[in-house]
Amino acid sequence: MGDYDYDLPPELIAQQAAEPRDASRLLVLDRANRRIIHRQSFRDIADYLKPGDVLVVNESKVIPARLFGHKAASGGRVELLLLRPAPQLETTATTETVWEALVKPGRGMRPGAELVFGTPGEEMRAEVLGPSPSDGRYIAFKGDLLPFLDKYGQMPLPPYIRQKPHDPNRYQTVYANPGAAGSAAAPTAGLHFTPELLEKLKSQGIGFERVQLHVGLDTFQPVKEENALEHKMHSEWCAIDATTAERLNRARQEGGRVVAVGTTATRTLESAVDRETGIIQPFAGETRLYLYPGKPLKAVDALITNFHLPRSTLLLLVSAFAGRQFILEAYNEAVKERYRFFSFGDAMFIF
Repeated sequence: MGDYDYDLPPELIAQQAAEPRDASRLLVLDRANRRIIHRQSFRDIADYLKPGDVLVVNESKVIPARLFGHKAASGGRVELLLLRPAPQLETTATTETVWEALVKPGRGMRPGAELVFGTPGEEMRAEVLGPSPSDGRYIAFKGDLLPFLDKYGQMPLPPYIRQKPHDPNRYQTVYANPGAAGSAAAPTAGLHFTPELLEKLKSQGIGFERVQLHVGLDTFQPVKEENALEHKMHSEWCAIDATTAERLNRARQEGGRVVAVGTTATRTLESAVDRETGIIQPFAGETRLYLYPGKPLKAVDALITNFHLPRSTLLLLVSAFAGRQFILEAYNEAVKERYRFFSFGDAMFIF
C-alpha cells in the first residue's frame, strides 16, 4: 500500500467547512490531456458541465450516530458509533430495532449485557446480542431509535476533525433526504453544493438524479494489508430505482455524461451497472464493491470528489478512474498549493 501513500502536512486537514459551501477551491483533472487546472471556487464547476450532463448525488442523510450511555449493571461509561441497521437480526419483539455498532470500551460487552442511554424518564435501553464481523457488536434497542437519536445522539465526525462545526448541518448535504436517514458519515463531495448553485446548474440544462448509499464502516477503515487486493470491504446498503436508471441510460445515449458526486454515488452506480454492456440497471441491496486500478469504472463519465486519506479505499477508487500516477501527481500539487484536505476540505473534478 506504499504505492497509495503521500505526505500531508497536518495543518492542511480542514477543521471547518468553507463559508459559503461553494467557496471551497476546485482542482480540475483533465484525464485526456493529463492537465491539472486550479480554480479558485467550487462555483466554477459550472464551466466544466454542459447541457445534457447529469449530476448523480447520494441523498442519504447522516444520522446523529454517536451515542453515549452506561452499563446498567456497573454504571460504566459506554460509547456507540452506530454503523447500520441489521434487519436480518431483528428480534421477535416488534418494539426492538437491531443495529451494528462500534463499541467503546469493547471489553466486557458480552451477549446479554444491558445498556442505558438518555436521561431518567426518557431512557432508551438496549441489549448486546453478540459480535459483528466488523469487530463491533449487534445491539437491540428497545424502542423507536431514530427519534431518540435526534435528541440524544451526536454527529459522528471523523477522528481527524477535532473541532465541532458551529452548525451541525454543515456535515449534511443540502439535498439530504430525511426519508433516507442511515449514514454514519457524510457523502462529503456533496457538501460543496448550495441550493443556489444547484438551481444555476439546472438552468444550464444539467440534470439532477438521486441515489442512496448509507455510508458505513469502510469510511473509517484504512487498507491495512500491504497488498491492496487482499482488503475486504464491509457491505453497505445502496439503491437506484428503475426511473433513475432509465434516465441515466438515456442521457448517455444522447451524448450526456453521468457525473457522480462523490465516491458513494460512484459505488452505487458501479454496483448497478452491467459491466458487459455499460447499461445501468435498478438495484437495491448490499454492496461490497471494491474499485481499484485495473477495475475500470463503467457507469461514471466524470467525478466530483474530495481529497482522500492515504492508503484508503477511496484513494484507490479515484485512482481506478484517473490512474494512480496522475492522482498522486495531483495530490502532490494540491499539497504544494495548500489545498484543504478530507471531509471539510476542497474539491476535485475529474473528467
